Amino acid sequence: MTQSPTIVWIPRDAAARSVGADDVAAAIAREAELRGETVTIKRNGSRGMLWLEPLVEVETAEGRIAYGPVGEDDVAGLFDAGFVTGGAHALHHGPTESVPYFANQERLTFARVGLIDPLDLADYEAHGGLKGLRAALAMTTDHIIEQVTESGLRGRGGAGFPTGIKWRTVADQPDGEKYIACNADEGDSGTFADRMLMEGDPFTLIEGMIIAARAVGATKGYIYLRSEYPDAIATMNAAIAIMEDAGWLGTDIQGSGTDFDLKVRRGAGAYICGEESSMLDSLEGLRGEVRAKPPIPAIAGLFGKPTVVNNVLSFGTVPVILAEGAAHYKDFGMGRSRGTQPFQIAGNVKQGGLVEKAFGVTIRELIEDFGGGTASGRPFRTAQLGGPLGAYVSEAMLDTPMDYEALAEHQAMLGHGGIVVFDDTVDMMEMARFAFEFCAIESCGKCTPCRVGAVRGRETIEKIMRGDNAAENLVLIEDLCELMTDGSLCAMGGLTPMPVRSAIRLFPGDFERAGRTAAQ
Repeated sequence: MTQSPTIVWIPRDAAARSVGADDVAAAIAREAELRGETVTIKRNGSRGMLWLEPLVEVETAEGRIAYGPVGEDDVAGLFDAGFVTGGAHALHHGPTESVPYFANQERLTFARVGLIDPLDLADYEAHGGLKGLRAALAMTTDHIIEQVTESGLRGRGGAGFPTGIKWRTVADQPDGEKYIACNADEGDSGTFADRMLMEGDPFTLIEGMIIAARAVGATKGYIYLRSEYPDAIATMNAAIAIMEDAGWLGTDIQGSGTDFDLKVRRGAGAYICGEESSMLDSLEGLRGEVRAKPPIPAIAGLFGKPTVVNNVLSFGTVPVILAEGAAHYKDFGMGRSRGTQPFQIAGNVKQGGLVEKAFGVTIRELIEDFGGGTASGRPFRTAQLGGPLGAYVSEAMLDTPMDYEALAEHQAMLGHGGIVVFDDTVDMMEMARFAFEFCAIESCGKCTPCRVGAVRGRETIEKIMRGDNAAENLVLIEDLCELMTDGSLCAMGGLTPMPVRSAIRLFPGDFERAGRTAAQ
């Protein structure tokens, strides 16, 4: 009787590969052959527990059993311990679904990531994929938009604008050429959710974009994907080809009358192209510069035509809304922040990774319960929320719920859901200086408040560091921040003051001490 092969899952996610997942997969294959074990290796996306990568999962009668982090040198010992049947080992974590970090999440957008082979369309469909699209193809366009609007879905790229309103605006434009543009230029520090979704479940992004196209009457779409993500680019291109071959992209999709062609376009690594109008310029082959508004892209976007511009997570969440209904999705979250958010925990933290939770989870829960506190073991001092233009928070703010309105009350923002943790060795004067420096480097240069203000801000902070009239220069910094906030064309210059102001407001001693130390 032929023995059924043991299925072993090893991530093909870039984060796992960066720490040796490919080598571990090869080592397991070699060891299985040497021992006469019948093993089939499958590659999945990362479960999001990045501190355990490479995470190896073995399918057993009790479900998938997790081992990690596994190195090449661990493979022989795993076989000795009988890991192909879920045997005990120092790297054994029990059933993956029961690991507290994973079990305490609410996974909607990331429901399949880590569970399926990212490029197996049948596997995708067996785990609920295409259910939302099938439902949408049977709906009127108005009904699709009503479902998205009723769900409360807001843009997951950082702005938090209601997705349904954006789609309605494009749909209401006169018939003619319209576009769907996915902003996959994930440039914020400490963020990786877009990459993980594209590499772990690319079909859900494509499905969401097709639904958007049907809803607004668009026939062409583009995924603007940063060049720093070669694995995501390859995976998305492969997934698009598979969907085309299966009749889910192209002309008259599944006999529905919907036509939609989708292409990947690679960005050149400019942070400013994460801003929607700069991204559209880049898609058109122009230098990425912010456009003056109005008109907004929903009215005059790509090539001057009405365009839906959403983030990867926004499009990737639409299928579950159409599959399960707006009420199901809206049942998660709080206030005006409905559904779930994939939070990304990074920096000086023990258990970095991705956590998808309903809005309302506190900063403390994410950093301490999921993240395990600082990796250094030193006291927590601050965390930056929402990328390099986001505010810093203090320990006194850790019980703040992670939702749009609660954070705004504390002069902070959710952004793309990134959290970068720092211990008590961080110099907040240096972090404020870095915010200005980052803006000076990444500014498109179109508007003076951003182009010149960032340079002058960095210079003024450096004067304080040297002990040059610290009190007067802090007043000057505040005036400069006000000018950048009110006068910049886009969020690049408009939000740069947020980390600076929060650092000065919450940690004034660092600025006073810097001035005193330099003057001595």
